[in-house]
Amino acid sequence: MRSQEKFPQSKSNPKSIARRMKKAKQREADIKKRAANEKKIEKQELVYQMLIAMRQHFPELLDWMREVDDCRSKASDYELAALLTACLAMFLFKSGSRNQYNQYREDALFKKNFKRMFGFDMPHGDSVQNVIKLLDVEQIEQLKHKMVQVLIQRKTFRPSRYRDQWFRVAVDASSIGSYDRQRDDQCLYSTSKKGKRTWFHSVLEARLVTPQGFSVSIATVWIENPEDGEYDKQDCERKAFPRLAAKLKAQYPRLPMLILADGLYPYEGFFAICKANQWAFCVTFKEGNLPSAWKKVEELKPLQITNTHREVINQTNGKVIEKVFVWVTGVNYKGHIFNWLECLETVTTPNSDASKIKSETTRFVQITDLPINAKNIVETSLTGRLRWKIENEGFNTLKNGGYEMEHQYARKSYIALKNYFQFMQMAHLIHQLMTITTRFQENFMKAKNHPTLNNLWRDLVAAMQWFDFDEQELEYRIGIRKQFRFST
Repeated sequence: MRSQEKFPQSKSNPKSIARRMKKAKQREADIKKRAANEKKIEKQELVYQMLIAMRQHFPELLDWMREVDDCRSKASDYELAALLTACLAMFLFKSGSRNQYNQYREDALFKKNFKRMFGFDMPHGDSVQNVIKLLDVEQIEQLKHKMVQVLIQRKTFRPSRYRDQWFRVAVDASSIGSYDRQRDDQCLYSTSKKGKRTWFHSVLEARLVTPQGFSVSIATVWIENPEDGEYDKQDCERKAFPRLAAKLKAQYPRLPMLILADGLYPYEGFFAICKANQWAFCVTFKEGNLPSAWKKVEELKPLQITNTHREVINQTNGKVIEKVFVWVTGVNYKGHIFNWLECLETVTTPNSDASKIKSETTRFVQITDLPINAKNIVETSLTGRLRWKIENEGFNTLKNGGYEMEHQYARKSYIALKNYFQFMQMAHLIHQLMTITTRFQENFMKAKNHPTLNNLWRDLVAAMQWFDFDEQELEYRIGIRKQFRFST
């Protein structure tokens, strides 16, 4: 007798449905678990990448710190290098304040990981402050200078030179903080129309900028009133520039520089300083500045009517950018010869309603002592506009990107304020070396709905607080030599 055939259960069988639902839930749980693990690994990787950028570019940083003169008169539980490292770490982790740094210190795992990363116990913020306010300002800035020198010697910025020769150096001033009282004798002040006086500190910076996004502090001078209080007029940006120029020439005597600056700088003294130092310049030129030079430009225009160039860029989103360039060569201002260039940039944005197409034109005008022609006029104009990087990637990032440049890390000590500012610049440099690489951009910044840098730093701090880093793994990862390719 033939055995009765068994047929598979119907898909509508309640047990079969339950099994399928259970498997589907398990698959969903596995996917979420893998995603969570990938997110944890990504957070850990941020810590590794920061350390790799610091250690591989600046392996001698700890030795340089140990060369700083120790001004302490009393014995301490911490060597000076440990306190300087902690000050740098305050900005590497974008603590935003000494109080926040101390809160990180209260986290046992963060404190444990800190020692594994830097080789020192994590000192209290007050211990850091007690030392920072004693240290020689020039020696602390020298640490930054050594870091920049290493990058220049390794030709890190060489591919981004203008015309394969000039390093673009943007110059600009910024306030560090404003106060409703005179914080110290070096404070500057401004008075409103109503007679209210506001006090502030201001700094003049020279920053090496590149099209890739670098904005690296290479020299700093403080705009400040004399300590003795004897002065007719307050210090200002123009008065500070000769001091900055002297420092730049002393620290980088053979570095070919192209100075980029705003409309405050076209004046005879600026031209003379650039000429004496063999620097080129490309600066914003405003209507009304140097009237005799503007008059000369208008006289030469009809004689150089062929000096024009036009280009149109059609973007994939339908936006059209039209640029019309005009230039005049051989403008003579009190013996200083320069060239004038103008770019009228019109951006046309598409709209579903053809009658409401938005079109906006912006005018950019610069002067430069470098030769210009139809072949280089586009790059010259763009280079002049790169001065914005000292404001955007420079000061704006330091103010709003987690470094809190305007926060009073030292409420009383002017020396400490200056030293904190330099450590902020050093941390910012390390972060740029970490984030502008093609590897970082591909891994963290290219995905759809990618996080902001501030969000990534919150993830980095979170990894310090919940992941128990293995010291041997840290040293292994840091020890693997990596090639740094920077985004173009």
